[in-house]
Formats: sequence, structure tokens, C-alpha cells
Amino acid sequence: MTSVSIAPLDLQKAAKDHLWMHFTRMGGYDLADVPIIVRGDGCYLEDSNGKRYLDALAGLFSVNIGYSFGEEIGQAALEQMRELPFYTNWSYAHPRAIELASEIASLAPGDLNRVFFCSGGSEAVESAWKLARQYYAARGEKQLRGLVTPGARAGAQEPEVEHDAIVAAATTPQRRYKAVARHIAYHGTTMGALSINGIPALRTPFEPLVSEVRHVSNTNRYHRPAGETEEEFTRFLLDELEQAILAMGPDTVCLVHMEPVQNAGGCYTPPEGYWRGVREICNRYDILLSADEVITAFGRLGYWFGSERYDIRPDIVTMAKGLSSSYAAIGGVVATDKVMEPFLGASSMFSHGITFGGHPVMTAIALKNIEIMKRERIIEHVREHQDAFKATLAQLLDIPIVGDLRGTGFFYAIELVKDRDTRETFSDEECERLLRGFLSNALFDAGMICRADDRGDPVVQISPPLVAGQAEFDEITSILGDVLTEATTLMRA
Repeated sequence: MTSVSIAPLDLQKAAKDHLWMHFTRMGGYDLADVPIIVRGDGCYLEDSNGKRYLDALAGLFSVNIGYSFGEEIGQAALEQMRELPFYTNWSYAHPRAIELASEIASLAPGDLNRVFFCSGGSEAVESAWKLARQYYAARGEKQLRGLVTPGARAGAQEPEVEHDAIVAAATTPQRRYKAVARHIAYHGTTMGALSINGIPALRTPFEPLVSEVRHVSNTNRYHRPAGETEEEFTRFLLDELEQAILAMGPDTVCLVHMEPVQNAGGCYTPPEGYWRGVREICNRYDILLSADEVITAFGRLGYWFGSERYDIRPDIVTMAKGLSSSYAAIGGVVATDKVMEPFLGASSMFSHGITFGGHPVMTAIALKNIEIMKRERIIEHVREHQDAFKATLAQLLDIPIVGDLRGTGFFYAIELVKDRDTRETFSDEECERLLRGFLSNALFDAGMICRADDRGDPVVQISPPLVAGQAEFDEITSILGDVLTEATTLMRA
């Protein structure tokens, strides 16, 4: 048998010549090397030059169990590859998809019992909006099929003398297709998910997008009027949401889609009574409430689902990242029995599908990830150490450029300000100089990966693997302290 050897590849040159990196200013690597990460263990990564980095972002808020379980998860993948490397969920099932759906249903709060698998977060959000749109049509069609003509009995053949009037009365005036989301919120990059996105800079290059989405205020309290109480803030947010729904036409809105704790802009936690009020508004206008848990599910907030942490009671939940700790490309939508019910008729069908949704190897990996999380008590670890994490990060509030520390669980952001007393933020030009001109490179050079972001006000986002402990908390805070102190001097120069 003739063997074919592959010539060693110059990875740096090949990366520059052939790899198109995501959300990356490719021209920035004309003179600089592409950072090439070659291995990981625990909370740490190593690049092709042998330098180690503390990953304070868990990949992209996603490597929840850290980087040390590759062999165990790889064995689960190998065994599944031997048994069944691929089959589809299009009218078929296979054991791993069934087992994972059952496991997710057992972990999800309430009657979130039905799981539709896809390949990632954007697809999950796309699927949730499509599901909400079709839900009302399917529900209406089912109601229509169940009508009985006056004077007739079910299944009888009497003439339908009032058929047109009955149909007109039972059919809604127009389809429900609109969605409500929040300003600055990130929900993905496919066209539907991008339309729900509340970040103008990401939306603008691809407009016109899918109509119609309205964006309402997020729960950032840091820049609210001085003296406003939490109760007043909650009432403002809920009144604005209800007014947006009324302006759109309540009978045209199918979905309210929000994260339990909003990521973009910097870990906006909800004020007291907020989620209870959102749920009540959705009930009042018969609108499905969707919790985007692509980041917050599977332990990030100290619960299997953030919806449980805040008693959100959603009709739909989207998930991805932590489902497999990003050891596999898998996402999904979890729906309540109510949402599933119109699709259980003999001729009913959710008209949506994805080739790799529920892939046998991906679902086997996700099952092993959940097994590891239970065995290693990851959820309990986050709850037991979240206060220490916050207290350690709070030391950074002594640095003049640091205005606010917010978040919960292992999910935090530090907002950077020009003037801490007035909470004045930086201009666009100053943000460019601060974040991309200094912070990102300085943190990387200091051996830490996190995110310096200005999709809202400028923040540093910190979201380590859920296996992090006090040693990692101290290292994160030490590196940030040194770099942010230097940033203060730079921005005052």
C-alpha cells in the first residue's frame, strides 16, 4: 500500500494566505503575526510560540468545563463514530439525539419538554423566530379544522350554510410575524437573527433586513437618571415594552426575544420585577416569550438555565455554546408543551430543518459534557465561588478609569469611563484608541484573553471557564489591574 505524506505547512503563511477569520480586520495582519492557538488545558491556552494565556473569556463564553476533558470527550466521539457516524433527524431519530433531548428536558425549568437541534446559536435564534411565526398559523389552522357548522355534529355531512362567516370569524386578520428585542443585544449573524440583533453596526452592512423588529431599552442602569429607584426603572422598561407592542399592533407580534442577562454592552442584569412584568405583558397580548440562553445556559449563571435563576418562564429557549462546552458544533431550541401542541396533528409539521441538527457525534459529545458537568459539580462550583469572583474583581473599582462592575455567576463586565464622578463615556475616537489601540494588545501581551468591546459603552468582558477558582480570579484581577492602571495614564495624557 502506497502512503502519501503531506508536506509540513507554514501555518503563519497559510493563515495569512487562506484563512478568513470571523469579525476580524484582516488587514491588521499585513505586518503582524496571526495568533495561532495550538493547545489548551484547564483555563489556559498555548500558542504556536509556546506562550501561555489565561482564557478569561472561555473561548467565546462557551468552554464551560475548560480545556482538559478532550480525551474523555474524544473517546465518546470515537465510540459514536464507530456505531453511527451520521444520520439525520429529518423524519428519523437515533439514540443519542433522543437521549440528549430527554436530558435537556429534565434540566430545563417548567414544561420546556421539546428540543429541536441545530448547529449553533445563530441557527437557534433563527429557528426560534421561524417557530414562533409558524406556531400561530398552525394553531389557527388547527382551530379552523376543529370547527363544527351550527346545527351540525362533528363528522356529519350537513351543508355548511354559514361556512364563509365561520371561517372569517375564526381566522386572524393577519399573520403574526414581528419580533421585539433590546438595544445593543447580540443574537447572531444569519439574516433573521441579525434582524433581531440590536447592534446597528452589525446590522447596517446587510440592510434591508427581515421586517419587522422593534428594539426597546435594555436593563443597563448605570447611565439612568440619578435618584431613580429600581422600581421606577422596572416600570419604565415595562411601559416602553408594552407601548412598542401596541405601536406594532399586538396581533402582528409573535415573539419577544431577550437574554436573561444581556451580554453585549456588558452583562446587564435585570432589575427586580422585570422578568415577571415581561411575562405578564406577553401573556396579556398572547405573544411567545423567548429566552436567548446561548450564553447563559449550562452553568454560566450558576444554574442549568438562566431562566430558572430569574424565574422567567419562557415559551421558547435558545441554547448552544455551553451545551457541549464548545467541544462540538451544536445548538437547539427548547419549547414548551403549549408551543409543541399545534404541531402534533397528523398533517402538521414545523417546516424547518438543518442537515447537521442533532448530529449523532455532536449529541454524543453534548451528552458527555453534561455528564462531566454533573460529576464535577460545575453548577455547584459556580454558585459556591461566584461571590468570591465578584469580590476579587471589585478591587478594580479603585482604578480611576473603572466606572462599573456588573454581572452575576461567572459572567462579568467592567465599564470604562472618562470621568467616574459624572460617568462620562469616551468618544468613538477615544474608544478606538483605548480598546483597539491599547487594551486588546496589552492584555494579550500580558498573557490574558478577554474582550474589550464598545458595541455599547466601552467595557472589558470577563467570562472564564466554569472550573476557574481563586487562583484564576487573582490572576485575572492582577493582569487587569496593571493594564487598566496603564490605560488610565494613557487616556489622561
